[in-house]
Parts: sequence; C-alpha cells; structure tokens
Amino acid sequence: MNTLQRLYAEQGQSPWIDFIDRDLIASGRLDALIRDGIRGLTSNPTIFASAIKSGQYDELVHRMVDEGGGRSNDEIYEEIAVGDVGEAADRLRPIYDESDGRDGFASIEVEPALAHDTTATIARARQLWQRLDRPNVFVKIPASEEGIPAIAQAISEGININVTLMFSVDVYRRVARAYIDGLEHRRAEGGDVSRIASVASFFVSRVDTKVDKRLTEIGTPSARDLSGTAAIANARMAYVAFREIFDGDAFGRLRAAGARVQRCLWASTSTKNPGYRDVLYVEELIGPETVDTMPLATIEAFLDHGQVVRTLDRDPDGARHALEAIEREGIRMADVTAELLTEGIASFGKSVDELLAVIEQKRRALASAPAYSEPAER
Repeated sequence: MNTLQRLYAEQGQSPWIDFIDRDLIASGRLDALIRDGIRGLTSNPTIFASAIKSGQYDELVHRMVDEGGGRSNDEIYEEIAVGDVGEAADRLRPIYDESDGRDGFASIEVEPALAHDTTATIARARQLWQRLDRPNVFVKIPASEEGIPAIAQAISEGININVTLMFSVDVYRRVARAYIDGLEHRRAEGGDVSRIASVASFFVSRVDTKVDKRLTEIGTPSARDLSGTAAIANARMAYVAFREIFDGDAFGRLRAAGARVQRCLWASTSTKNPGYRDVLYVEELIGPETVDTMPLATIEAFLDHGQVVRTLDRDPDGARHALEAIEREGIRMADVTAELLTEGIASFGKSVDELLAVIEQKRRALASAPAYSEPAER
C-alpha cells in the first residue's frame, strides 16, 4: 500500500483532495487519484475562479450565453460548479457504497455573500442539495454566527453539511452542538438519522501564518521558540473536543439510533512557510475518524516521502501548554481565530467576484464568435 492507502487502512483517516476542475475529471487524473487512495473531494470559489480563468469552460460559457437571450453570470457559475461536483461525486460513488455511506463525498459551497444571512443560507443549501440530488454530496456552510443555526436546520432536513472556515475550538463546540441538535430534531420528527453525514473543516496553516507573524513582531526568544506550534496545537485541541462530545452521553442516544459522528476535517494543510517540512500538517494530524483534504502538490509530496504514524492525540497536554504559552506572549487566540474567519469569508467572496468578472469577460469575447454546436455524427 502507498501512504494514502495506509492513512485509511492503518489509521482510520480519510485522505481527500482539495481541488477540482474540468481537466482533473476529463483527463482521468481524478480516477487515478481515487485508485491511489483518495476518498473524497472539496471545492471552493477560489479553486473554481482559477479553473474558469484557464479557459477550461469556454464552450460551456458560449452555449449558455447563446441560450434564450443569455444566462446570467451567476447561473453560468452554478452550472460549472454543479456539473463538476456532480461528476466528481459520481466518480466517488463506489467508495460511498462500499463504505456504507461513511466516505466518498464531494463538496459544493454556499456563496460567501450569504454567510451572514441564516435564512438565505438555508434556502441556498436546499437548492444546491436538490440540484445535485446525490447522497454523497456535502453542502458547505461557513461557521459564522449566522451559519451555525443554518447548519442545525439543514441537518434536521437531511442535508449533508461540510462546516467550513473553522478556526476556533470554542466555535467547533457550538458547531458540534448544532449538528447534534439537528439530528435530535430530525429523530423527534420520525426521520432517519443513520444516513446523514457532516464534517467540521478546520483550516490549519492559516493559523500559523497569522500567529507566527505576531510572534516575530514580539521578537523575544520565548516568542520565536513558539513559531510553528499554534496550528497543530489548535487542531489537536479540537480533536480533544471531538472525542469528548462524540464519545460522551450527549451523543449516546443518537449513536444508538444509528447516527454518525461529525468528523473533524483538516483543511489548508499545505505548508505556507518554506522553512517547514512540506508535509508537516499532514504528518502531525493523523488520527482515526478524521479527514485530511490536501491540494495536489501536498498529495504528491505525501506519496513521495510522508510518514504514516498516529500523531493527532499523541500529546494533548503539550498542545494545551503550547496555546497557553502563546497567550502568555500577549496573543489572544480568540482574536486570531475571529480575524481568520472574517478574512476567510472576505477572501472567498472576493474569489466569487473575480470569477464572475472572468465569466463576464469571456461572454463579451465570445459574443461575436460563431455559436457553439455539437459535432455532427459520423
């Protein structure tokens, strides 16, 4: 077995890919990665923005511009995202079936502009869920103040949810409670809770990027010694919370009814600091009942020289002490994680604006080109 396959077989962690575009699917690369051990896929507006800029969807844009007076840029983006995520989910469906619905998911995101509107988020989650109409799809909702009640409502309706842009352990506890509340409401209404899935996506490397900058500004030897410790410690404490919540009595009745835990998912696991090992965040967060979603470069690096050893719960006291030491340097982790959530929503929102602008540029460029038609049969 290669290292990706060993992650799942030996450690109970599901490796996913944090990337999607038309070429990945059409070239057979996604199928090859699935054979190599990839068990799921995530997407976001930033990934789609880059793919649209590359010209991979020009024919689709041309067709939709020509339809009935022209489709809007938002409709074109939705068609791209729904089409690719749906096809990726179909490629992953055998994993979903073989794992009895525990793995093999593809994720699509509610637009970041709705992150502070609970009602609109719920409505959009329903629309995307119904459009994709596959059991192995996640709809991504950010862990904003307004997103948390939307998560509970969506779960109660049987919609699989990937809770995204998570940085804070305290917020994670609220998200886990929202998941449990949603399941309890569904069960009270006589609904089946055994096929509902959810993951809580913790963004890892961004925590170190922000904390390391502040530690450098402080400049003391004790501060410099803490560089590169915040993100891993933060994720490990989230896993401590996960075990407390889902191994405890609060989830017991639901577990007996067939409900599944809301797994922690490690996102943003590529290494931003060139001074750190390129598979640092993968190797240091290996543990059961979790997911690690990696970009292509990190997958390739882990296949080449990654070490598969259980590390996630190796030293919870050490993780707690590292975060306490960072706080003693004058860095409030609550402020750091709140800033990261705000910045993350804004960043994804900017990516949506950019991709809509690219679609607008393409529709203008294609306006004078000959209408697209299917090749004639031979």
